[in-house]
Amino acid sequence: MAIIMAMVAVVLLVIFSIICVINYQQAVADVYATLESAIDHDTMPKKEPLASAIPPATSDRSGESSAEADDRMPFEIGGKGEGKRFIPVAVYEIESGGTLAAISDATTASMTDDVLLQAAEQIASVPDGSGLLDPIGLFYVKHTNENGAFVAFADKGSAEEWQTLALTLAGVGIIALLAFFAISLFFSKWALKPVEESWNKQQQFVADASHELKTPLTVMLANASILLKHPEKTVASQSQWVEAIETEAENMQKLVEDMLFLASTDAPRRDRIHTPINLSDIVERNLLQFESLAYEREIDVASNVEEGIWIMGNALRLERLISTLLDNAYKYAGGGGRVEVALARMSQRIELRVANSGTPIPEADLPRIFDRFYRADKARERSIGGYGLGLAIAREVAEEHGGTISARSSETESTVFVVAWDAKLACDPDVAQ
Repeated sequence: MAIIMAMVAVVLLVIFSIICVINYQQAVADVYATLESAIDHDTMPKKEPLASAIPPATSDRSGESSAEADDRMPFEIGGKGEGKRFIPVAVYEIESGGTLAAISDATTASMTDDVLLQAAEQIASVPDGSGLLDPIGLFYVKHTNENGAFVAFADKGSAEEWQTLALTLAGVGIIALLAFFAISLFFSKWALKPVEESWNKQQQFVADASHELKTPLTVMLANASILLKHPEKTVASQSQWVEAIETEAENMQKLVEDMLFLASTDAPRRDRIHTPINLSDIVERNLLQFESLAYEREIDVASNVEEGIWIMGNALRLERLISTLLDNAYKYAGGGGRVEVALARMSQRIELRVANSGTPIPEADLPRIFDRFYRADKARERSIGGYGLGLAIAREVAEEHGGTISARSSETESTVFVVAWDAKLACDPDVAQ
C-alpha cells in the first residue's frame, strides 16, 4: 500500500505540476499578447504629465465625445468577450529625456509615481522586445516605430493565477489520495483475504502435522532405547517393544498417506481426468467390506442404494470419500448401534446420506469437524478417532467432484452426513458403458 500510494502521489504531482506550468505559460503569453495589442493600437499618442491619472471615460485623446468614441470602437484591452481575461495595462511613450508619458486611450491601469520612476530607469537600458522587470514585478513590451518609442506594462500578478490553481489542485490531490487509499485498502483486504486464510491454514496444518508426527516418533524412540539397553535379550523376549514400534510406524505411515492425499487434493485440478463412475457400485462394495465389522460390533445396518447412478469422477477418490464416511459412522455408532446408508437420484441432485447412532456431535464443534486435524472429542484415542484428517479428506473429494458435504447432529436423529451433487453431473449409463 505504501509503494502504491507513493507511486500515485508522484503521478498526481507530475500531472498537477504540468497543469500549473502550462497555466503559467499561457497566462504569460496572454499578458504579452495584451501588451502587444495595447501598443499596436496606438497611432497618435497623447502625452500627459508623468504618473497622471487615467482620464475620464467620457472623452478620448482627441477630445471627442463618448458617443463618437463608441462609434469608432474604442480600445478595450483584453476584451470582455467570452473566454477572454481582462488584464489591466499601462501604456507610455518614452520621451527624449527618458521620462514616460501616459497614453490615455490605450491605458487601463495606473502606476504609482515611485514604481513609474523605477520602471523608467530600467526600461531605458533595455532593447525593444518583451520581458519581466523582476525587481519591481512588471511585465513589459517595448516597441519603437515612426511615431516614437512606446512601452506597455502589466503587473506580475496578472500571470500568477497558477498559484491559486496549484493550491486548488493540491487540495484535490490530497482528497483524491485519501479516497484512493480508502478504496485500495478495502479492495486489497478483500483480494488478500483468501490468501491470508490459505496461509493461516497452511501454517496451522504444518503445526498440527508436526504435533501428530511427534507422538509416534517419541514412542518409537523410547521403545528403541529400551531395546538397546538389553542387547543380550532375544527378539522374542522383547517382542512387546518391537510390536509397539511397528504399531506406531503403521500409524505414522497412515498419517503420511493421508497428508499426501490432501496435498494431491490441494494441487491444481485442471490435469485430473474424470471418467464415468458407477457410484451405486462403489457404495454397495464398501458396505460389503464393512459387514464383518458390523457383525463383530453388533451394529444394525440399513441401506437403501438406488442402482445405476453414474457420475463423472475419479474412482479412487470417490472410493476414499465413501469409505471415510462409512468408517466414521461405524466407529461412533458404538456397540449395538445403528448405521443407515442411502443413495438416491432426486430431481435436482444426487444425494448420499450416511447416518449413525451414538453420542451426537456438540453444536459448537459442527462447523469445524471438516477442518484438518480437528477432533471433536479431544480425549479420544487416535486408535478410535484417528488423526482428524478423514472428514477433511471427505470434504476435499466432494468439492473436487462438484459436490457439497454437510453434517447435522442431535439427540433425536443422532449424526447425519449428507453429500450432494448437482443432477447435471450425472451421466448416461449407456454412454458410460
